[in-house]
Formats: sequence, structure tokens, C-alpha cells
Amino acid sequence: MASAIEKLCIEKNMRMTDQRRVIARVLSDATDHPDVEEVYKRSTEIDDQISIATVYRTVRLFEEADILERHDFRDGRSRYELVTETHHDHMIDVESGEVIEFVDDEIEKLQALIAKKLGYKLIDHRMELYGVKIKD
Repeated sequence: MASAIEKLCIEKNMRMTDQRRVIARVLSDATDHPDVEEVYKRSTEIDDQISIATVYRTVRLFEEADILERHDFRDGRSRYELVTETHHDHMIDVESGEVIEFVDDEIEKLQALIAKKLGYKLIDHRMELYGVKIKD
């Protein structure tokens, strides 16, 4: 069965090699925001013939095709997630590196209001909040 990313690649008439399929499956199955090193680690558990260079090239190809979105969460690594139709923001735990996705209607309304006050119509934004877990 084709993964979500593989289906998008097919829709965009991209050539799918066996190794690209493995990388697409790893990224489609990710519940976190893996970097290339992590994608490589997970991919080689399925096919040990995949090189790190192949992972880099494939991730870049998926990003250029607007299938993947790259995030730089200030940890020195580019991390990736599937481009989605639904908007969400990110809370990043700077100690653990955990990334939590969230949606907040009040924040969305406030951003649109700020843009309007400044004479703009908001068409897109990206919000990343950085914090540390509160200890009891």
C-alpha cells in the first residue's frame, strides 16, 4: 500500500525508486519532526543499502515539490513534516527537543487583527513558541 507521500509523488508524476518509497514511508509514518539523520536511521532499518546522500537528495526533492515542509527549530537541525491543508503552530521544548503541534483560535484571531491594524490582510504565518517544561 502506498504511503501518503508516495501518493503525492505519483500525483506529481515523480519517479519513485524503491529507496524513495522507503524514505517516503518513513516520513509518512513519522509522528515527530525528524531531521535527515533520523530519517536515514529509520530508512536503513528497512533497507540497509540506502545512503545518507540519497536521503538528503530525496528529502530536498520532496521539499521542492511542496510535499515536505522544513522547520529550523533553533537546534541546528532542519526538521521535516508533511505539508498539510490544516494550519497548526509549534511549541518546542528547548531541553528535550520535543515538538508539540497546536491550534489556538484566539491566537489566530489576534494575528489577523494585528495585521489589519498595520494595514495588511494576513495571508500566511508561522508561529514557533520555545519553552521549558514547568516543574511542579
